[in-house]
This record gives sequence, structure tokens and C-alpha cells, in this order.
Amino acid sequence: MNAAADGARRVAVTGIGVVSACGTGPEAFWDGLFRTPPDGHRELTDWDPSPWMDVREARHTDRFTQFAVAAAEMAHRDAGLAEVDAERSGVVVATALAGVGTFERQSVIHHERGGRRVSPFLVPMMMANAAAATVAMRRGWRGPCESLETACAAATHAIGHAARMIADGTCDRVLAGGTEAAVTPTIVAGFTNMRALSPSGRTRPFDAERDGFAIAEGAAVLVLEEWDTAVARGATIHGEVLGSGSTSDAHDITMPAPTGADAARCIRLALRDAGVHPGDVRQINAHGTGTQRNDEAETNAILSVFEDCPPVTSTKGATGHAFGAGGALEAVAVLLSMRHALIPPTIGLTTPDPALAVDVVTGGGRKWEPGPSLTQSFGFGGHNGVLVLGPAR
Repeated sequence: MNAAADGARRVAVTGIGVVSACGTGPEAFWDGLFRTPPDGHRELTDWDPSPWMDVREARHTDRFTQFAVAAAEMAHRDAGLAEVDAERSGVVVATALAGVGTFERQSVIHHERGGRRVSPFLVPMMMANAAAATVAMRRGWRGPCESLETACAAATHAIGHAARMIADGTCDRVLAGGTEAAVTPTIVAGFTNMRALSPSGRTRPFDAERDGFAIAEGAAVLVLEEWDTAVARGATIHGEVLGSGSTSDAHDITMPAPTGADAARCIRLALRDAGVHPGDVRQINAHGTGTQRNDEAETNAILSVFEDCPPVTSTKGATGHAFGAGGALEAVAVLLSMRHALIPPTIGLTTPDPALAVDVVTGGGRKWEPGPSLTQSFGFGGHNGVLVLGPAR
């Protein structure tokens, strides 16, 4: 998407919407990135969908769709969009586990009360494309409407894919991001039994004592818009999607490749797509899950690309790990860090692992001159995704 090199259209970010236990709405979310969360999974315990949908609609939609609708409405409002060409307006909303909560509850009903008592809304509530479809229907946008499911890289891939649709002229604007509502008994048990979750309920990226992550739920959606269109209507531009990359480890269904070689290749591809040199990168928002293997492999990838390591932060210490929504939450964090000229700290990191020789941001954050930045997402199955974001210039 190097517009200067290949004639592709520039991609502006003109709207931000976020729903998270860390904070709902951009400013509350930003404040939450500087606070140590309570131990345990990061659920929206006081979630109320009524500002965005009526009671009947909410009853027939899973939480992951409700979160996406709320984040998309916030982003649309933030962008100040009025009348648009619906056929050139798209939606790409990612998820990893979709309506797993609905599926679990209806499975219990089936077991205890029989098949005739299973809800007729089961399938449209649990299907992975429900969030994207609902967002498109509410807006009446009739361009491409898609859902990506590449585990924890899904939202990063969704934003990259949406940006390409604008760059190549398929769409003029796209609502893009990810959503997840997977703090359910069976999912928690599964991750517990595979020893991915922190017994303490804390996510401690790059820490010598890191022992897993805490699950989070939530959503983040961006309005991506063709740059000249955004400028012409006087939109506030929060940043620019400069490029993206995608590769596969082809190694293991859960473990990252230890060398990080294909994650590093993904970083290089994203930088090439953006027309950005490694030395120009000012910040990396790492995948940084706080698991032993992930942080090691990611460190290997970073150090193989960057001769001088740029500042690295993992916002999962504050947000928890939101799986298919994680990359969108982290893209929001980078855009807000550009607004505030401050890189948020890696919450939970108290004793840096000396074996992970990256420049991790700690304390109260770090002041910086905003410039090209990476968000990195590496998912189960070996899915690697990297975005290059830049400030509005």
C-alpha cells in the first residue's frame, strides 16, 4: 500500500470505537492502559447493550455481536459520516471464537431438555459472520461484508484486508476491526488445561516470571476511509494505515515457531508494503501474551529485523488477551498513543526477562515523537499479521 510507489490510494483512519473492560470509548480505554487491572479475566461485568440495540434485538444476538455493534456505532459517530454511497462502503469484522457463549448455553439446554427446546436463533447467534452482517445491516452498507477467523491474528488481518480494499479502489470506506466474547466455562477450562492461562490471573508480558494470560472480551472497530475523500469532507484524521503483512509459520497448531523466522518475514513484508525502513519505526505494539513461548519467539522475530530495537510495549498487560479482537484493540492503542505523544507502558512487567533483549516500555509510559509504528498479532495455527500505522500527515 505504498501509495507513493504504486499509485495506490492512501487509507485514513477517521473513526475509532472501542468496548473493553479496560474502558469503553477511546478516552476511557486510553486511561485504562495506564492502570493495573484486577486479577482475573477481563469481562465487561456491567455490560448493557441498550444504548445500541433494543431489548428484543439484544436477546437474539450473542455478546460478541453486541460488542461489535457498539464499537462500530461509536466509530461511525466519531468519523462524522453522513450520507454515503452504500455500495462502496464495506464491513470487515473479525473474531476467533464467535458465539461460543450461545453455543455452550444451548448445548446444556439440548442435553437437559431435548432438541425441541433449542433456540431457533442458535445458528444466527453463534455463526462467525453474525457480527459483520449485523453491523452492515444496521448501517445499510452493501459493499463487501466479510469476517476473518485467523485466531488471535484475525483483527489485524481484518484491518489490513479492509485497507487494501480502499487502496485498490474496491471501497471508499470500511468499518474494520474485531470482536470477542469468549470468557465462558468451557473455553476457560480448555485454556486452563493446556496451561496457557496465568494461575495468578495476571498477564505479564516479557516478565521473567510470566506464566500465561488472562482472557479478555471486547471489540474495537475503525472507520477506514480513502484519504482524499476524508480530507474533502473535513474529517478528523487519527492516523494512516501504511501497510500490512501476513505469513504462516506452518509449524504447530498452538505453538509459535521458536525462531520467529516467519513472524520476522511478516514484519519485513509489512514494512515493504508500507515503504518504511526498519530504522524509521518508532514503536512496536507487540503481541506480547505473557506466555513463555510467545514472548521468546516474538523477541527473536523483532531482533532479527531491527538492528536498533524501537520501543516495544504490550498493552495486553492492561487489556488482557481478547483473541480475535486483540489486534484491533492494539491498533486503537497505537493511534491514541500518537494523539497523546505517549507510548503506554507494559502493565504487569516488574522483572524484565534478561533473555528477552528488547526495549520494553515500563513505568508511566514513554514520551515519543509519533512516527511509523507496528502492531503485531500471532495466532494459533501459526497465523502472523502485522500492521504499519502512521500519524496523520
